Amino acid sequence: MLSYFIRRVVGTVPVIFMISLFVFLLLHAAPGDPADLLIPDQASAEDIADARRRWGLDQPVLVQYWRFLVSAVSLDFGRSFKYDEPVLALIMQRFPATLELALIATVLAIMIGIPLGIFASSRPNSWFDNASSLGGFFGVSMPNFWMAIMLILIVSGYFNLLPSGGRATFGVAEDPITGFLILDSIIQQDWVGLADGAKFLVLPAIVLSVNMTGLLMRMTRSSMLEVLSEDYIMTARAKGLSERVVVWRHALKNARIMVITVVGLEFGALISGSIIVESVFSWPGIGQLLLQGITARDYPLITGLVLVYTTLFIVVNLIVDFLYAAADPRIRLGG
Repeated sequence: MLSYFIRRVVGTVPVIFMISLFVFLLLHAAPGDPADLLIPDQASAEDIADARRRWGLDQPVLVQYWRFLVSAVSLDFGRSFKYDEPVLALIMQRFPATLELALIATVLAIMIGIPLGIFASSRPNSWFDNASSLGGFFGVSMPNFWMAIMLILIVSGYFNLLPSGGRATFGVAEDPITGFLILDSIIQQDWVGLADGAKFLVLPAIVLSVNMTGLLMRMTRSSMLEVLSEDYIMTARAKGLSERVVVWRHALKNARIMVITVVGLEFGALISGSIIVESVFSWPGIGQLLLQGITARDYPLITGLVLVYTTLFIVVNLIVDFLYAAADPRIRLGG
């Protein structure tokens, strides 16, 4: 297993290199100049030239990329043009908000999507199965930006039940410890801050979980239907085992490989796909930071964030591979 892990890690190095090179070249090929966007309109030509020299934009593109690559090996992604702060510090400051939102959305999707898929597969072609399948289609097809706007309009605007944006009410939460607002509130036993943070989490977490819930429901149902048609399931029923034991103990155990795949891949997609949701709800995560970096043509910030997204996908895929072996002993990693 150790040799498998080493091979997978080494194999990711060319992937990260090619993605960083592609993003870097694509950014520089786009029209526009960061100096023109970030320097005030009243700045002189000398001021713009000085800014370009200070940011290294006067160097050839390949020279700029080489300097970035050498620094990135030591996790130094340079300084942001827009914020004039180290890129890694900005990412670490915003990353807990995105991860917290993605984790809550994933938990919601698992708690709703998997049971729905299991119950629908145990009652094929019933009204519950048809209603669940329709809900799954709705979840997979629903554009999250449209749902976010509708929830803000109805829940926040019309009924005034939950906040429409942000992460916490100013002055309510105590000083952060881990950066995860809910976890920090529990550690500090700040129940007022916990309730306040939960209110801000509800709407963006629901929006972010809808697509994953629909996909989980459909994949769980499909996998369970395939397993429930196997001979050993018929044998278990012939032995007199209750339907609950047959479904939850025998069928689900062999259908969970597909579920693990969907959860793993969708969790990575939630982190990288939260850009629109974070923008709509003004959620201070790395998705909103990436959008601001693109608007300002902040090359170091954009490239650093893309590398972080790529690394997260690779880590999630490695975790999924090891969960395969834990869920099914017949799967062996290594060789």
